[in-house]
Amino acid sequence: MTMRLALAMDPQHTRHVIDEDAMARLGRACEIAAAQPLREFASAEARRVLGEIDILVTGWGCPHISTDVLAAAPRLRLVAHSAGTVKALIDPAAYERGIVVTSAVDANAVPVAEFTLAAIIMANKRVLAFRDHYRADRTRGSSHALMDEPIGNYRRTIGIVGASRIGRRVIALLGSLECDVLLYDPFVGAADPITTGVELVALDALMARSDVVSLHAPSLPATHGMIGARQLALMRDGATFINTARGALVDEAALIAELSSGRISAVIDVTDPEIPPPGSPLFELPNVLLTPHIAGAIGTERGRLGRVVADEVERFVAGDALQFAVDPRLLERQA
Repeated sequence: MTMRLALAMDPQHTRHVIDEDAMARLGRACEIAAAQPLREFASAEARRVLGEIDILVTGWGCPHISTDVLAAAPRLRLVAHSAGTVKALIDPAAYERGIVVTSAVDANAVPVAEFTLAAIIMANKRVLAFRDHYRADRTRGSSHALMDEPIGNYRRTIGIVGASRIGRRVIALLGSLECDVLLYDPFVGAADPITTGVELVALDALMARSDVVSLHAPSLPATHGMIGARQLALMRDGATFINTARGALVDEAALIAELSSGRISAVIDVTDPEIPPPGSPLFELPNVLLTPHIAGAIGTERGRLGRVVADEVERFVAGDALQFAVDPRLLERQA
């Protein structure tokens, strides 16, 4: 019997995710129950669709899959999420019922790691400072002087906070550079393969020894504000702090104070709140590169998410093991 599938997401926020190729693959694997993605689960039409499907492909803008929604979908066997975390999306009752959940979180980690590597390279090359010098002195005199400083990426020390999916990808990418990598993660032991080529250290030691500190820890109650005034004060003069994780992990007032001194620089892709107040110094400080949460999949990078979901749906229909099934036992420690 052919499985039936529906999509639930906001098309305005998911362009390029389920592209023509991914949709064609889903259509070959399953019978598509509704021509358009569901944007709500309360209407009679939405409830009719939910009652008929075995697979629900979700994405950004999908409503919460509550116990009520689960009750309306008695045939549901797989939720394939074409984005990152599913913690806030799906009620734990889904796992208790035996519904398999999979996610494209690994695919979304790829552009974040690429962005981070680029930020590390540009930070060590002092790109923002060179930009400002060149604008102010178009003879390049001051630029040449800066080139003689002990900058660049050769034999620099990079501190990675959190051996998450993204943190591990960043460490792998750093293998292309001749640099020293420090890692802080209280859940990583000496037997973990990630420790090959990195030095496990305490957080304070990492902050004090690194030329660049890159934050990749999950946003959990225990990690909120984990980077505060004391940790930032430990950073070397001229060091750079990168945050592509979550803004809530950092004491933003303490970070702004340290940045305002000019002692360190920062590349900040996430803040708390998600959009800083219009008067935030983060918009104006010359030693800050502030981006609007673009490290994750944007534009055509989103196609990788749809490809992973299509792969997973095809595996599920064929009775094969999924590559990225969510283990609910690990959700407590994940973003």
